[in-house]
Amino acid sequence: MQVSRTTVLRWILAGMIGLTGGVWPVLTPLRASDPPPPLTIQFTLDRPLDAAAAPFVMALSGGLFSAEGLSVGTNVATSSADAIARVADGSSDFALVDINSLIRFRDEPGAAPVKAVFVLFNQAPYAIIARKSRGIRTLTDMQGKSLGVAEGDLSIRLWPAVAKQNGIKLSSVKQSTISAAVREPMLSAGQVDAVTGFSYLSAINLRDRGVPADDLAVLRFADYGCEAYGFAVIVSPRLAAAKPDAVKGFVRAAIRGTNLAIKDPARAAGEVASRMDGGSRDLELERLNAIIRDNILTSEVKRDGIGGIEAERFERSVDQLAEDFKFQKRPHAADIFDEAFLPPIDGRLVN
Repeated sequence: MQVSRTTVLRWILAGMIGLTGGVWPVLTPLRASDPPPPLTIQFTLDRPLDAAAAPFVMALSGGLFSAEGLSVGTNVATSSADAIARVADGSSDFALVDINSLIRFRDEPGAAPVKAVFVLFNQAPYAIIARKSRGIRTLTDMQGKSLGVAEGDLSIRLWPAVAKQNGIKLSSVKQSTISAAVREPMLSAGQVDAVTGFSYLSAINLRDRGVPADDLAVLRFADYGCEAYGFAVIVSPRLAAAKPDAVKGFVRAAIRGTNLAIKDPARAAGEVASRMDGGSRDLELERLNAIIRDNILTSEVKRDGIGGIEAERFERSVDQLAEDFKFQKRPHAADIFDEAFLPPIDGRLVN
């Protein structure tokens, strides 16, 4: 007697059902108490890893993202503009970018409605780094001096507003565009009197190159009236709409990671350096201490908690950007920042 393959399978199925009282034994159903699988997340840094990313490194190494049900992978973009584009097209879920770059991006016709959900740097790190031996000790000393500006440098976009606030004529400063690779070498060699950059990067790089610390003047824009916020986490509009709890979890983990970096900067610097190619723990610790002091743990953060913005200050910062950038439609705080993903203030206080 010939028996078809289908018939055999039916006999086997019937026998298994009979033996098990009608329960299919191959698959064990998930229990209601079992946690769901982690959500895979892509997080983009807008530049190579350094101490500025310490809060996120601490969140990763400490299991804070996984505790929120997130499996976070990281990648590196070439700039804030590149990182924003990745989030805008959905190839990345989150990115750490300069919020002032985001403001300019959102003014482009047809720009995706990307928003920031967590501000890490309450004060932007923009600065002019100068040599005292070239006669520069305060910002007003820049008149008649030469200023090297690296291609793509973000500091220069706020320089017109800062110069205006401090009575400096832009035409009195000889400005030249240089490669980022030669910014510190040119200042070290005396080919320019000063350079624009980030206070925690260029100044420390110059000291690492042998320029005496007492010959460096770090003229932070924030000390001369600049209202700008700095690095912020932005999120894909698609993810924010589809999985708001995941966004809230990412932000909570970032806040806890920031607290860990503030409490133990030496450990955080070591974690960062260990992930860098030839990273120096001592150098990253110096950077991180400067970042915490100057950019993260400000009086505003101590009062209001980390991660948010003060709307009136934000509006003033946009006015300052407008000294260099002509907006097609001037943005407001709600266009750029969404506070809905932040925890209550008692979950944002830095202790």
